[in-house]
Amino acid sequence: MAIDEEQVRNWLMEEDLIREKIYDENANFHYIINFPNNNAMDIINPKSKEDVLIIGCATEVSQEEQSIIKSSPKDVNQEFIWKIRFSLNEMLLDFELEHPNDQLTRFIITEDIFEDGLTKHVLIKTIKKVFKGKLQCIWILGKTYGSIQNNDIPDL
Repeated sequence: MAIDEEQVRNWLMEEDLIREKIYDENANFHYIINFPNNNAMDIINPKSKEDVLIIGCATEVSQEEQSIIKSSPKDVNQEFIWKIRFSLNEMLLDFELEHPNDQLTRFIITEDIFEDGLTKHVLIKTIKKVFKGKLQCIWILGKTYGSIQNNDIPDL
């Protein structure tokens, strides 16, 4: 059975999360949401798997932070990548890390909700969980490299 786009859109509107609907040739529908505030996240129902809703968040590491990572010892960078992996795995999140030469440049965190388990409660909890995965990565980055300013950490 397919995901009910109207129901998902209504739930997102009730919580004032929708930023925009975008065209995606690989999706039945694809929304960009704000959670929290100005943090963009994706809500996607892929054409290839009509009974699943993907909640995702892609994050680019800033140029300033990439410079700090590049100038750090290889063993520090490798340990950092493993901390990110372990942390996201403990949260039971799916993720993809782009880290050429052990230097993190981008990370994508996702979680799937299948149609038979989709409720407003599960949707909102999943959005929060994916965001907390991103926040965890930001905190580990800041703790490892000392490159995070207090105003760079989004509020919930």
